[in-house]
Amino acid sequence: MEQRYGDRGYRRPHNSRDIKSDHSEIVDISEEGFWEQEKTYDSYSKKTGENKYNREEYKQDNEENNGIDSFPEDIDLEITSVQLLKRPKFRYRISFGPYSLEVHEDVMIKYRMIKGSVFNKAELTEIVLADERQQGYGDAVQYLSRKPRTGYEITMRLGEKGWSEETISDVVDRLTTEGLINDSLYAQEWAGQRVKNRGKGKMWVRQELRQKGVSKPLIEEALGEISEEDEYDSAMQLGAKKWRGTSGEYLDKKRKVGAFLMRRGFSGGLVSRVIRELARQDGMNGPEDWEEE
Repeated sequence: MEQRYGDRGYRRPHNSRDIKSDHSEIVDISEEGFWEQEKTYDSYSKKTGENKYNREEYKQDNEENNGIDSFPEDIDLEITSVQLLKRPKFRYRISFGPYSLEVHEDVMIKYRMIKGSVFNKAELTEIVLADERQQGYGDAVQYLSRKPRTGYEITMRLGEKGWSEETISDVVDRLTTEGLINDSLYAQEWAGQRVKNRGKGKMWVRQELRQKGVSKPLIEEALGEISEEDEYDSAMQLGAKKWRGTSGEYLDKKRKVGAFLMRRGFSGGLVSRVIRELARQDGMNGPEDWEEE
């Protein structure tokens, strides 16, 4: 009796670690063991009544008829073999007589693609789209494994990889739901690390987060978590080092140190405060306010 996906139980296929093959790029995991091509041909011929193929023609068709576009319309197609590919990992070749497509293990399990199951082209098109989303998801997770990213950065990366807008949107939504993308948390951690440990002012950090695609409200929320004293301490450490390494009179030191701190993204008011304190510690007197040139 024909089986269709979605209305039967299933057994999870073996993982690639459970199957060994030293001589082939694929391992057939069909229920009856290794699926011989001759047997597949005979089964397909009996099912469709198309006896025009000889074995050489069938072999050629089996190599050419890969991808959903080659599948015939408006007929039921029965899975004749399920083969585990050695490379890339966790991918399977699903054969329907002379036609075949490749899917990720998670997709194969979700749609219960086991030998004897029957699908039509519309159902297989849905499966192919699901597989594209799974592959895009895999690319995104690999990109995230190096360091946290914003949703915008993931979007740009997947676009460079050639994934469609629909696939990218689905992947970003999934990653957000799973908590693997969190622009709010990212912005807070980035702002704190850049100001406290990297000597960057809030204006610098604001521009960095804009470039990373973080929304304005989330940027301002993150910068609001940075206290004025934390930013002042960071500016003082940088300013003191620059002040000590700058020769000349007060005005020369003020100009060079002030410009240096402004380039690091600190505000004019904060720079003035730092310079007043550095001048006081050095016993110098001069105009108190910093004026950006």
